[in-house]
Amino acid sequence: MTPKDIVAQFIENIRAQRLDEAKDLLADEGFEYVGPNMRFLSREDMLGYQFGMFAIQKDLVLRQLSADGEHVFAILDYRTYFEPIGDVRLAIWFRVREGRIQVMETFYNAAVVENMLGGSLPPAN
Repeated sequence: MTPKDIVAQFIENIRAQRLDEAKDLLADEGFEYVGPNMRFLSREDMLGYQFGMFAIQKDLVLRQLSADGEHVFAILDYRTYFEPIGDVRLAIWFRVREGRIQVMETFYNAAVVENMLGGSLPPAN
């Protein structure tokens, strides 16, 4: 699979709440997730956080997916059941190496998500 195919499958697995299948697409070692106000250095920690978000996830809509070699860029709408915030637009940069996602960096309005969670986001490492 190409890096773009790997990321597309990862996004589909998260949309369908298939964490075990999503985990298989992430690097075992050296994985890094960076968001506006959090950082995870293990795929288990990042997916554990994602599992907690499934309660409010209505849908995850892929709007754009572009690739340049091992770099893949996605724009998504994270649709929620949580009326005070509604939907959150995400931009995610992925780096895929040796058939697995090594790095994810997510860009979104962190204040909206933090307010939704009552300021209880995990601290950045």
